[in-house]
Amino acid sequence: MKRSIGVKEILFPNPMCVVGAYDEAGKANMAAIAWAGIVASVPPSVGISVRPSRYTHVCIKRRGAFTISVPSLHYLKEADYFGLASGRDADKLAVTGLTAVRGAFVDAPYIEEFPYVLECAVTHSIEIGSHTLFVGEVKDARADAELFDEQGHVDWAAGQIVCYDMSANSYYSVGENVGKAFSVGAGFLQKGGA
Repeated sequence: MKRSIGVKEILFPNPMCVVGAYDEAGKANMAAIAWAGIVASVPPSVGISVRPSRYTHVCIKRRGAFTISVPSLHYLKEADYFGLASGRDADKLAVTGLTAVRGAFVDAPYIEEFPYVLECAVTHSIEIGSHTLFVGEVKDARADAELFDEQGHVDWAAGQIVCYDMSANSYYSVGENVGKAFSVGAGFLQKGGA
């Protein structure tokens, strides 16, 4: 028998996303964002949901761009801090000692030390209840060279990428590969399940 779940349990853990945007004065602001994900493949686009009361919301609205930096386990404490403090009150990068780098493709900063980065130009801004959904077209996606496997694919486990589980308010590191997508269930195709 299934039980009802709350809004925080709707989906499983996703990569911990630290969103970067410049404020009006050009200062880099970083914020941990829980609600983020892929929304389209053509053009490649991601969506992030941000409360209008957040400083990051103001920054993204003004500049029309944001980055997503995904931390490794090594930088978990710093990434968590980005969700605890507000850029209105603190220079989060100075406190953590991390490095902001100006995006090459959009007017937004990313974190040099984090192994995975997306640069996004806002294409849509949709008010949805308590949050604004910012849809950003991915203008560039990069990962540290050591994250790539022999076939040239990103190996998330090797990079110890951090995921966030809203339901348990906990972080996890990406674990073992348990199967190849669009392959492990192929046996059912032979049984007429096409």
